[in-house]
Amino acid sequence: MEEVMNCPIETQENAETLLAYCAGKLEPGAEVILETHIKACPQCRAFCEGQGTLWKALDVWEAPAVSADFDRRLYGRIEAEGSLSWWDRLVRPLRPMLIRPVLLRPTFAVAAACVIVTAGFLLESPNRVGTVSPQGPAAEVIEVEQVERALDDLEMLREFSLVSMPETTAVKSM
Repeated sequence: MEEVMNCPIETQENAETLLAYCAGKLEPGAEVILETHIKACPQCRAFCEGQGTLWKALDVWEAPAVSADFDRRLYGRIEAEGSLSWWDRLVRPLRPMLIRPVLLRPTFAVAAACVIVTAGFLLESPNRVGTVSPQGPAAEVIEVEQVERALDDLEMLREFSLVSMPETTAVKSM
């Protein structure tokens, strides 16, 4: 009596069996059963053919040679990374966004200034116009949130000016 096998591609628990077959690591009895299934199953046959093509390509591929000073450069980068301050490690991913061509920097500065001026008008306009602001905890929450947003905007501008001032050192470090 011939043993029937569930398709390894359709059942996750047998997927490892198909990979083991492609690697030639199955026991002879299981290998015969799987070969019978592969003859009847186009999906498993296509998978095995793909694996064979992949392994042939990997056999032909040669890794590029490592340069003679690779270790020295690697340990130098590791040492440089260890000597960075926590702030530099935090800001490093943002540097490419902040260091742009010269034409874009004035645009960003003008946009940031407009945001701050608008925030200033929004914070001051209810008091100047003489409108009665709502009293109670809701009014205090709104005012506190507006102040926090304005302070966050000012902090962002301060950080931007610190990063954009030493242009030559920022470009050299990248």
